[in-house]
Amino acid sequence: MEQNEIIKIPKMDKSEYDELISRQYLCRVVFKGDKYPYIAPLLYIFDGNYMYFLSTNYGKKISFFREYPYVLVEIEEYEKDFSEFSFMVLSGKLVEIDDEKKDQKIRKDFVEMIKERNLSKNIMIALGHSSKEPLESLVNEKRSIVWKLTDVQDIKAFKNS
Repeated sequence: MEQNEIIKIPKMDKSEYDELISRQYLCRVVFKGDKYPYIAPLLYIFDGNYMYFLSTNYGKKISFFREYPYVLVEIEEYEKDFSEFSFMVLSGKLVEIDDEKKDQKIRKDFVEMIKERNLSKNIMIALGHSSKEPLESLVNEKRSIVWKLTDVQDIKAFKNS
């Protein structure tokens, strides 16, 4: 191998990036901002077909979403020493879940995910609630918004091995 040869990062196949999406629960969503793109970390769940996001229902991301719902979603996983890493970027469109039954089901799924992964109650603060409130308040109160990623046009997924 020549010293100046560029080594390309291997691509992941669908089963590999579906596993990555399933293992993780936090991503970065990039919105079209005013002058610069706007990036927000969001909790998500993956049902095998779609990603759903739970977010506070206030802040810049809400106005950016309303103006232009097309986003990039970035998910990553890595060892501290980078001996292993993988990442992916999806291009798609966010839609707000407005069906009450679907909204309730997804919120319940988020509560279950938080319990199963043993996440700190401090996560509630990122969702517009006090950490002293029960997780079920995510279902019963609408201080957050539920989005679904649709119309995925492009998936770029890479790993180091």
